[in-house]
Amino acid sequence: MRKDTVAHAAVASLTNGCVRALLAIIFAIAGLPAIASPSQDTEQARGAARQASPASAASIAAREDVAGLLRMAREREPQALDEQVELCEIPAPPFQEEARGLEYRRRFEEIGLEDVRTDAVGNVIGEWGRGEGPLVVLSAHLDTVFPEGTDVTVTRAGHLLRGPGIIDDCRGLTVVLSVARVLVESNFQPSGRIVFVATVGEEGPGNLRGVRNLFDAELAGRINYFISVDGSGSSITHGAVGSNRYKVTFKGPGGHSYGAFGMPNPMHALGRAMAKIADFEVPSDPKVTFSIGLLEGGTSVNSIPFSASMSIDMRSIDTDWLGEIDSHFRATLDEALAEENGRWNSDIELTYEIEVIGIRPAGLQSEDAPIVRAAVEAARAAGIEPRLNASSTDSNIPISRGIPAVTIDGGGDGRGAHSPSVEEFDTRDSYKGTQWALLLSLALAGID
Repeated sequence: MRKDTVAHAAVASLTNGCVRALLAIIFAIAGLPAIASPSQDTEQARGAARQASPASAASIAAREDVAGLLRMAREREPQALDEQVELCEIPAPPFQEEARGLEYRRRFEEIGLEDVRTDAVGNVIGEWGRGEGPLVVLSAHLDTVFPEGTDVTVTRAGHLLRGPGIIDDCRGLTVVLSVARVLVESNFQPSGRIVFVATVGEEGPGNLRGVRNLFDAELAGRINYFISVDGSGSSITHGAVGSNRYKVTFKGPGGHSYGAFGMPNPMHALGRAMAKIADFEVPSDPKVTFSIGLLEGGTSVNSIPFSASMSIDMRSIDTDWLGEIDSHFRATLDEALAEENGRWNSDIELTYEIEVIGIRPAGLQSEDAPIVRAAVEAARAAGIEPRLNASSTDSNIPISRGIPAVTIDGGGDGRGAHSPSVEEFDTRDSYKGTQWALLLSLALAGID
């Protein structure tokens, strides 16, 4: 894309930010509340007043009662790792999370969480805490990237667990269960309410359908803070990498490669589009990416195909730039179609259609945002030195809507995520991941 497009995106971003800031100042001077969604109820409004100053995780960790919770989390880590293996050996392919969800719900009920339920799309939910403070969601996702029929057996070799999904996101599911178990068994009551959730549809084709339902229906207008635990390690995801994913199909009648020669060819039109897309120029800051990852079409080498398809993924943390590359992509398809149709002296014209595979919204929070600072402080209090990054997770939905959210790693160490043969989890010091999630949940929900 042209350099002036970069300038346009930058100006648009700056203008939007200035308008939001100016409106905030005007509302403050007038003594009016900030603009809020009509669905926000009094519980969210009450919690919003406290979002700017979560409790100090370091101070919480120093309390004798919380120190007892942290010890309990460490002492019970061996049993938690057994639970991680058991959950991981229940297959949960995309759109087939039900069996794992049923077992997860059973464990929520066994722990003694309140109002345990499965929502309309398959999220498993349980709640804890009767205080009037903020409502905090602590979540992990049920689904994996592995198709039906994958061998999900987990093997052990010393401190290593190896199996499909053992990191992503069986580790997150285990941490959520462990935090719930520690709080319920100790009858520790936060100032607010913690909602424990196992979501569906986090991986690619799921298009975040689980977390969308939380914010659009199940807990609409109630969530003050959102935490997801995803994978292993020590990262804090505070930026939401948005993605637009499409399947594009060029169509025509097709014919014999020799006898029907002279008509437009869907495969050629696809090739023209691909060549143009390959020449896109995008910035590195903000990072913008594009990739054609899948091709389909044709019936034989001696046939003009009647259809040819490509699947494309475009990403950025910047909403304006994601919109820019999407618009340029669509214009490129029109150009490729016109060029292929114009190439031949034929009454036949090709068409194309775009199928949406998934749209994930983008967004960014400042490193100084209260929830980000709280996540960093909680990590350090648990003996973890975190690093900040941007990624595509369940947190995309709340971040894009201006609701404080982070995705944290589940402790330990791992490699080979999304690989059926080499995904493995190093359990040494993995208990620190549970302690991290526990401290952050309490810092956000508050304790008396």
